[in-house]
Amino acid sequence: MPLPRRWVTSCMFRYNGAQLLIDCGEGTQIALREKGWSFKPVGVIALTHFHADHIAGLPGFLLTMGNADRTEPLVVIGPKGTPRIMQAVRTLAPELPFDIECLEIEGDEQTFSLYGMDITAFRVRHNITCYAYKIEISRAGRFDAERAKAAGIPLKYWNPLQKGQTIEENGMTYTPDMVLGPPRKGLKVVYATDTRPTDDIAQHAANADLFICEGMYGEPDSDKKAREHRHMTMQEAARLAQMAQPRQMWLTHYSPSMMRPELFMDSVRNIFPQSLAAKDGQETTLLFEEE
Repeated sequence: MPLPRRWVTSCMFRYNGAQLLIDCGEGTQIALREKGWSFKPVGVIALTHFHADHIAGLPGFLLTMGNADRTEPLVVIGPKGTPRIMQAVRTLAPELPFDIECLEIEGDEQTFSLYGMDITAFRVRHNITCYAYKIEISRAGRFDAERAKAAGIPLKYWNPLQKGQTIEENGMTYTPDMVLGPPRKGLKVVYATDTRPTDDIAQHAANADLFICEGMYGEPDSDKKAREHRHMTMQEAARLAQMAQPRQMWLTHYSPSMMRPELFMDSVRNIFPQSLAAKDGQETTLLFEEE
């Protein structure tokens, strides 16, 4: 539930002019306005599951997107039943100037490639069907002009090959691997909430640049409550991070009874030192590694 200075769940990824929103809880559009970010570039909304605290902000959010003169189609990714949920939402936002394409997640894991991002949904353990998301941005190898010259590739094809295009001309085929070195390290963020700890989460979060994980409870006696409600304690999240070794872990999705999450961070950092009790509006910029 929302609290003063704390809205419910949503997380925005911005890359290369595109925006991906994971979940859209009540107050999401207000939080976006507070950041000063535009609604119009949101190309994808990915839903973890259909509990109201994760989707109740959708009608207002879509209406605001429509009022921003958006006409490009919107992609909505989610569990089985996503078209039905969006049809219900459209009864509250019936006159939108853009189409909505629903992509239902098939099976326990599926990857969608959109706007230069590989978006992998993988099943987690909540009391209804729920998915976590891994967002990856790959990075091609460095262009090697000497290899291009040695292969006799015309100069006019260097740029398209560098962008990943394959060229065919006069019976010759030129492919990007002819001019590019090995792939360089990209970026990876994993977002997991409303779940019990699973090895799958740690495996997907391995060496991530950022691991965002629920820390529903922090009190020492909260393990039983977490198991009953299929949620996670802050310390359980830290143990997942200890296994995965991301560069940093942000905790989120706190119980409304937890007014000051930072009070429990000593026990979390004893397990995984690179941990942060995230707050509304928490923001970071991830950069490719320099070489």
